[in-house]
This record gives sequence, C-alpha cells and structure tokens, in this order.
Amino acid sequence: MKLRYFMMACLFLMNAQQKALFAKSNNDKLIAELNEAIQHKELYIKKKLADIEQLKWTLQQGGLTLEQQFQLNDKLYSEYKTFQYDAAFTYALKLQEIAQKLKDPLKINYAKLQLSFTLLSSGMYKESIDSLNSIKVKGLPNHLRTEYYVLMSRSFYELAAYNGDPYYLDLYNKKGNMYSDSAIALMSNKDLQYYFVKGIKELKERKFEEAKVNFKLVLEKFHPNYREFAMTASSLASAYIESEEKEIATDLMIQAAIADIKSSTKEGVALAYVADLLYHQKHDEKAYLFIKEALNDANFYGAKLRLKHVSGILPIIEGNRLSTVEGQKNRLFTFTLVVSFLSLLVIIFAFIIFKQLKQLKLAGKKVTEANHKLQEANDRLQETNEILQATNNELLEANKIKEEYIGYSFNMYSDYLDKIEKIKKNIEKKLAIKNFDSIGQVLDSINMKKEREALYLSFDKIFIKLFPNFVPAFNSFFKEEDKYPLQADQPLDLDLRIFALIRIGISDHEQIARILEYSVRTIYNHKTKVKSKSLLSNEAFESKIMEIRAF
Repeated sequence: MKLRYFMMACLFLMNAQQKALFAKSNNDKLIAELNEAIQHKELYIKKKLADIEQLKWTLQQGGLTLEQQFQLNDKLYSEYKTFQYDAAFTYALKLQEIAQKLKDPLKINYAKLQLSFTLLSSGMYKESIDSLNSIKVKGLPNHLRTEYYVLMSRSFYELAAYNGDPYYLDLYNKKGNMYSDSAIALMSNKDLQYYFVKGIKELKERKFEEAKVNFKLVLEKFHPNYREFAMTASSLASAYIESEEKEIATDLMIQAAIADIKSSTKEGVALAYVADLLYHQKHDEKAYLFIKEALNDANFYGAKLRLKHVSGILPIIEGNRLSTVEGQKNRLFTFTLVVSFLSLLVIIFAFIIFKQLKQLKLAGKKVTEANHKLQEANDRLQETNEILQATNNELLEANKIKEEYIGYSFNMYSDYLDKIEKIKKNIEKKLAIKNFDSIGQVLDSINMKKEREALYLSFDKIFIKLFPNFVPAFNSFFKEEDKYPLQADQPLDLDLRIFALIRIGISDHEQIARILEYSVRTIYNHKTKVKSKSLLSNEAFESKIMEIRAF
C-alpha cells in the first residue's frame, strides 16, 4: 500500500514538472506569425535594398536638374529614415545642400524638417529642437506647419520620457500637448494623422479610454500602411498597458512588431516591447529570442538611443533566463531521479509479468490449438450441413415433381384405358355381328394427331403448374427482341418444350425427338439456335436452365 502511494506521488510530481516545462502562451498564434515574419525578414530587406539601388542608379545618371536631384534624394531619404540612421542623416544633409542651391525657402524648411526627424529618432533631442527652432514657421504651407508642430510635440514628449524627472516630465508634456493642439487645429478630421495625434495627446494626458477610441479609428477606418499600422498599434498597446490589460496589449504590440518587420523598419521599438511584455508574463525563452532580434535591428539602424533602450532590457531578460535554465536543470535532475526509480520498478514488475505471461502463453497455445481443431470440425460440419440441405431441397423438389407427374400419369393412363376399352367393345360388337367393314370406320375415328396435341397440352399445363416461373426465368437469358412471349393458357412452342423436357431430366436428344415426334437433327438445330441467341455462354446455358426452381 505504501509503495502504491509513493508511486502516485511520483506521478504527480512528474505531471507538475511537465506542466512547468511545457506551459503555453495565450498569444501562441500571433507569436507564430511573428516568428514567421522574422524568418522572412531578409526577403523584405532585400526588396527594400533593391528599391534603394534603383534610386541610386537613377541619381548617378548625368543631366539631372537640381529639382530632379532634390526629388531623388528625398525618396532615398524616405527609404532610409526608419531603416538606417547614418544614411538617413547623410541624405537629409544633401537635401539641405540642394535646397540652398535652389534658394527655395520651402525646400530649405522641408529639408530641416527631415533632418529634425532623423535627429529625433536617434535621441538627439536638443539638436532636433534646435533644428526645428531654426525654421520660420510663418509663411509655411499648412502641410509643412503641421509636420513642424507634430515633430515639436514628439520631441518634447520623448524628452519628457527620457528625462524622467517629475518636474520636467510635466513641463515637457505640457509643451508637447501645446504643439499637438496646434497640429490638430490645422488637420482635417478626415485624415488618419488627425486621430493619431489626438490619441497621442490623450495618452500623455492619461485619458486612456479616449486615446483607445482614436487609435482604433485609425486601424479600422483608414487602412493604414505597415509603418502607420505599427505606430498606431504600439500606441494603442501602450494605452492598454496603462489600463492593466496586458493580454490585449501584448497582442497589439506583436502585430506592431510584425508590421515593422514587413516594412523593414529598424527604428521601431515594438519588438523590444514585445520581449519586455513576454518577460513579465514569464515567457523567458521567447522574450530572449525577440530582444536579441531587437538588438540586431538597433545595431543595424545605428542610433545610440535605440541601442541603449534595447540594451537596458537585454541583461534583465538574459539574467532571468539563466536563472530559469538553472531551475529547469534542478527540476530535470529531480525528474530524472524519479524516472530512474520508476524505471527500476518497471523492470522488476516486467520480470514478474514476463514469467506470468510465459505460463499464460503456453496455456493459450493449447487453448488456441483446441479452438482451431474445434473450428475445423465446425467448418466440416457446416459444409456437410450445407450439402445435406441442398440435397434435401433437391429431393423435396424431385418428390413433388414425381407426385405431380404420377398423378398426371395415372389420369392420362386412365383416360387412355377408357378409350381403348370403348374401342375394344365397339370392335367386339362389330365382330359379333360380323360387320367387318365398319371396323375400319371405328379405327379411322381415332385421330392420333389430336391425341398427341392433347398429350402435349396436358404436359404443358402440368409443367407450368410445377414451374410457374420457368418462362420469365428463361426469357431473362435473352435480349428483349429474342424473348418468348407466352400468354395464359397458351401452349409452349417447340423451343420452350425442348428445354422444359430438359428441366425435368430428359436430356437425351433421341428421347426428346421420340417424345415430340421430330428428328434428332431438328431437336439439335433448335437447341443450337436458342443457345446462339442467349446472353449466356453455351456451356452455362443448360446449367442455368437446371437452376430454375419448381413452385
């Protein structure tokens, strides 16, 4: 009994170990999609690099105007702005250089805005704000003024988050809100950016439910591209994190990370946040894989701030992962001990069971042999019973046919005896009075043809009575046009009568010819003609005739 309880405890411990080792995340489906996107990352990057190379090739062609050079450098800047910091910075400076040569104030300010974005993305907040302050806002068209205010608000929001001091946090967020209001005032409520900027402002004001509404509008109404989707989904995830809805936040952040990968965005932080969220949900292995991937992206982008942000998360996840691995090793060691002990018990019980099985096998072999012999005897008995049953059926049929034909024969013989007796008496009378001439008349009164036809009709009636299904069964052996129509009380024709005689056992051609008063050749020809029209082979035809049952 003690051994039984000990084994139950061991099994419980093994089950607990398995649950701890193989626990699954609720986000498995999205994580699988993220892993798939990471596996295809190089394909997305390859496409982006191909587009960049095409633009560079076009730029290297001679005869381009300054305006065309500006447009191509702007496109190259757009390709690099979230992809590689150094290249984006270089092309932003080229934009400024070409804009100065063109002496176009709008292009000069546009180039400064692009440089400010790049500086901001790299974490150079002071330089970004200085660059923005050098822009003369007055006189700018609405779309550039909007971009200016959005960059200003973002600069102060990120500066507040980076600084962390409560005093400056509040101060910078207020400035960010002020610039957000200025941007919103210039936007149309039919534009995606209108709801995105409103959502960011409400997020900073800790109006999380209002922020969620605006971010959801962007995702559901405006069909954003990958970059817009990633920014909106990650911002919406931040709102859910603040309202303690971590499961939904994780789903959204994973989707943002997938969008970043598909757009080859290296400047994004969604993947790092995914790793952080999964780490706090105790999914250390997944968190470690994703933070390593985020670190690769940060290194590729080349901005110190992004690298610092990821590097701050990596040691925490890696340290916890090492602790988890050590714990798993200890649990695995315990698990191994338990399994070893149980294996020993299994070996002991297996030896005992083996001996029992060996004895049972010997007994089973004897029982099996006896069963085989019994089965063979049963099979032979079954075969014998089937043969006897078939023989009994044939005997019953034969007896019935004999009974009918004996009755029929007695009636026929009785009729013929009566007729012979009448003829005998008639002839005796004629002889008695010596009226020899009238004896010939008596004999002439006997019509043998009619007598024979009467005999055939009598045979037909008794045969159809014994074999009511004979004609339909016989006709089933022929095509429709070759069948033998037979109405009620109609005599059998010669072909049917030949095979009727065969069915009752008269198969000799001479005997059939004698009964029907035809030559043997005629009987043979009729049989051959019937068989040639049949759907059956000649060999099978007569055996099928014999299978037609009586009654």
